[in-house]
Amino acid sequence: MSDNFMLKQDVDRIHTTPMGADRIRRNLGLDDTVDVVDYCKQVILQSAVIERKGKNWYANTGEELVTINAGSLTIITAHKVKRIN
Repeated sequence: MSDNFMLKQDVDRIHTTPMGADRIRRNLGLDDTVDVVDYCKQVILQSAVIERKGKNWYANTGEELVTINAGSLTIITAHKVKRIN
């Protein structure tokens, strides 16, 4: 079973903590009105690359990278991907 399929089939179980939501909002520059979990779920569903390394999943759209704990499905953090020219 591919990594993309495995994480995407469990996307409804993905969540984060209040501190995690604040960190993600700050890192991605999201407005306070944005639902961070829904936003990250959309990033995951649109991700071109999803891979599992150790205890975490990494979903990368090329513009944003979301890190999810594989055991608890908690979104740990998210960052904008730096492009190298």
